[in-house]
Amino acid sequence: MAKEKKSDYKAENIQVLEGLEAVRKRPAMYIGDTGQRGLHHLINEVIDNSIDEAMEGHCDLIEIIINEDGSITITDNGRGIPVDEHPKIKLPAVEVVLTKLHAGGKFDSNTYKVSGGLHGVGVSCVNGLSSHFYAEVHRDGEIYVMEFEHGKTVQPLKVKGKTDKTGTTITFTPDPEIFKQTTEFKYEIIATRMRELAFLNPQITILLRDDRDDDGELEDEFHYDGGVKDFVQYLDEDREPMMEEPILIEGEVDMVPVELAIQYNGSYSQNVHSYVNNINTREGGTHISGFRRALTRSLKKYAKDNNLIKSDIKVSGSDFREGMTAVLSVKVPEPQFEGQTKTKLGNSEVQSAVEVIVYEQMNEYLERNPKTAKTILEKVILAAEARQAAKKARKLIQRKSAMSGGGLPGKLADCSIKDPEHSEIYLVEGDSAGGSAKMGRNRSFQAILPLRGKILNTEKAKINRILKNNEIQAMITALGAGVGHSEEDFDLDNLRYHKIIIMTDADVDGSHIRTLLLTFFYRYMKPLVEGGHVYIATPPLYRISYTRDNIEYAWDDDTRDKIIKDLKSSRKKFDVSRYKGLGEMNPEQLWETTMDPETRTLQRVTVENAAAADKLFSRLMGSDVKPRREFIEQNAKYATLDI
Repeated sequence: MAKEKKSDYKAENIQVLEGLEAVRKRPAMYIGDTGQRGLHHLINEVIDNSIDEAMEGHCDLIEIIINEDGSITITDNGRGIPVDEHPKIKLPAVEVVLTKLHAGGKFDSNTYKVSGGLHGVGVSCVNGLSSHFYAEVHRDGEIYVMEFEHGKTVQPLKVKGKTDKTGTTITFTPDPEIFKQTTEFKYEIIATRMRELAFLNPQITILLRDDRDDDGELEDEFHYDGGVKDFVQYLDEDREPMMEEPILIEGEVDMVPVELAIQYNGSYSQNVHSYVNNINTREGGTHISGFRRALTRSLKKYAKDNNLIKSDIKVSGSDFREGMTAVLSVKVPEPQFEGQTKTKLGNSEVQSAVEVIVYEQMNEYLERNPKTAKTILEKVILAAEARQAAKKARKLIQRKSAMSGGGLPGKLADCSIKDPEHSEIYLVEGDSAGGSAKMGRNRSFQAILPLRGKILNTEKAKINRILKNNEIQAMITALGAGVGHSEEDFDLDNLRYHKIIIMTDADVDGSHIRTLLLTFFYRYMKPLVEGGHVYIATPPLYRISYTRDNIEYAWDDDTRDKIIKDLKSSRKKFDVSRYKGLGEMNPEQLWETTMDPETRTLQRVTVENAAAADKLFSRLMGSDVKPRREFIEQNAKYATLDI
């Protein structure tokens, strides 16, 4: 039998995928996924080409239009994709770029010294995943056009007319065969990325318009002369700055241009956002290491020279960054990315370049601005004192846990499995719902931790005060990974559950509690969110019963109305009840609707754009009431929080 099976494996079994078939066969390999994230990534792939032209000084205007039919049109005033015949492939260069993977000017250092997208699959990948793709190139006084369907040429390159402009226009329609979940672009997701690109590239103007909007109000122009300095001020709009304007550091060493803006504010968290060739390096890397070393060295030197820190106060590197918002942008000719999501820079030469520039210019700034320097170091001293108090509080938590037996909170109903990868914990609002969850759960892999009332708003509190909160103490102890910003304070390897599920009532109080928990996780256990370990449970809003044993559940009004319509058409008697809270469900109902892995729906909390999340949390949870009220007024109709 084995020999017969082996003989079936012949040359004819080797499948050769031609053109862009490989992209259509395995789209997630190229764009991450085929959900909302992958859909919007298509725009980024096209925009990257325009931004590369801008970084070389050939483009200063980009226009993005979401068309009425849901397609996207992106136009730039760059040089236009070359249209002459490629010497090796014997096809027009534009056709090579749009139909061949790993083809483009980004591999030629004479064309692009610095490039954002370095995988070489960008715009051709978009073509392969579009039901219709149209390219128009203005170059050499001519307008050239090409059309494709599902990645295949349906209109070869031809001259459409004359022009006195240069540039490229791409229009594409995402293929619903690929993007089965949704093909609807979200204006705010696109706007967030375009705003970010405009901050990082002050030489360009980006116009964004949504032609699907009947009111004609969805239109923005993004242009920021101040670059990263404006970016920091934008992020800190809802915080109280401790300086008149941000510190701006600019320089270049060994062909690595560095731009950095720093501002200290009254918050207790550190928010450092880094970019390499416009790519958000969420995992940091050598450029962040160079920045941190230089900042610590410079501030320590100034403090020592001016006797600003007493010898009995032990200051660590993280103390120098508390209450800081910073944006670091570097341009690297040949970036080497590493880490799980390929967003960690590995180039060793970049660390020294950043460190040299930041150390020299930071020293100069502190000497020229002694008043601001003193304000910063006073903030540093307070951070060090709070950190030392927090260290004592952590020890008290550990001692308290040990005295309660087993080192875990008394109200925690733990699971029997000890393998974190297969364990999950529900953080449940209220003792009543906690009781139902404990009775309804699967004890082998589901732990339950009831939380009483609302936890402290960690956006507005020092770490030592945060650690005195009983509910926060219980969570820290149950999760087992620690709390804080440094690797010493928080270690993901010690996490006891790989799924942390927030389960609250579907009302205003429940939403508030959920936001408080997310704020705490994002600010003090950030690797939990970045690692995809935090989830939100979605209990149903309605229970519809039409016989003793027939019950249906609805998670929104539309589903409820559809069920009711079907029941009315079949002339069945029914009863509709709205759940006011989790406590109204019995254990069986809670298991069936919200906790059973076979039937439940969990929303994973992700942070696609750290800068946007940072601003959102400071706006919703900060001290200033006005921006929070404005946000609620603008977004009340949506009734959900998408992070």
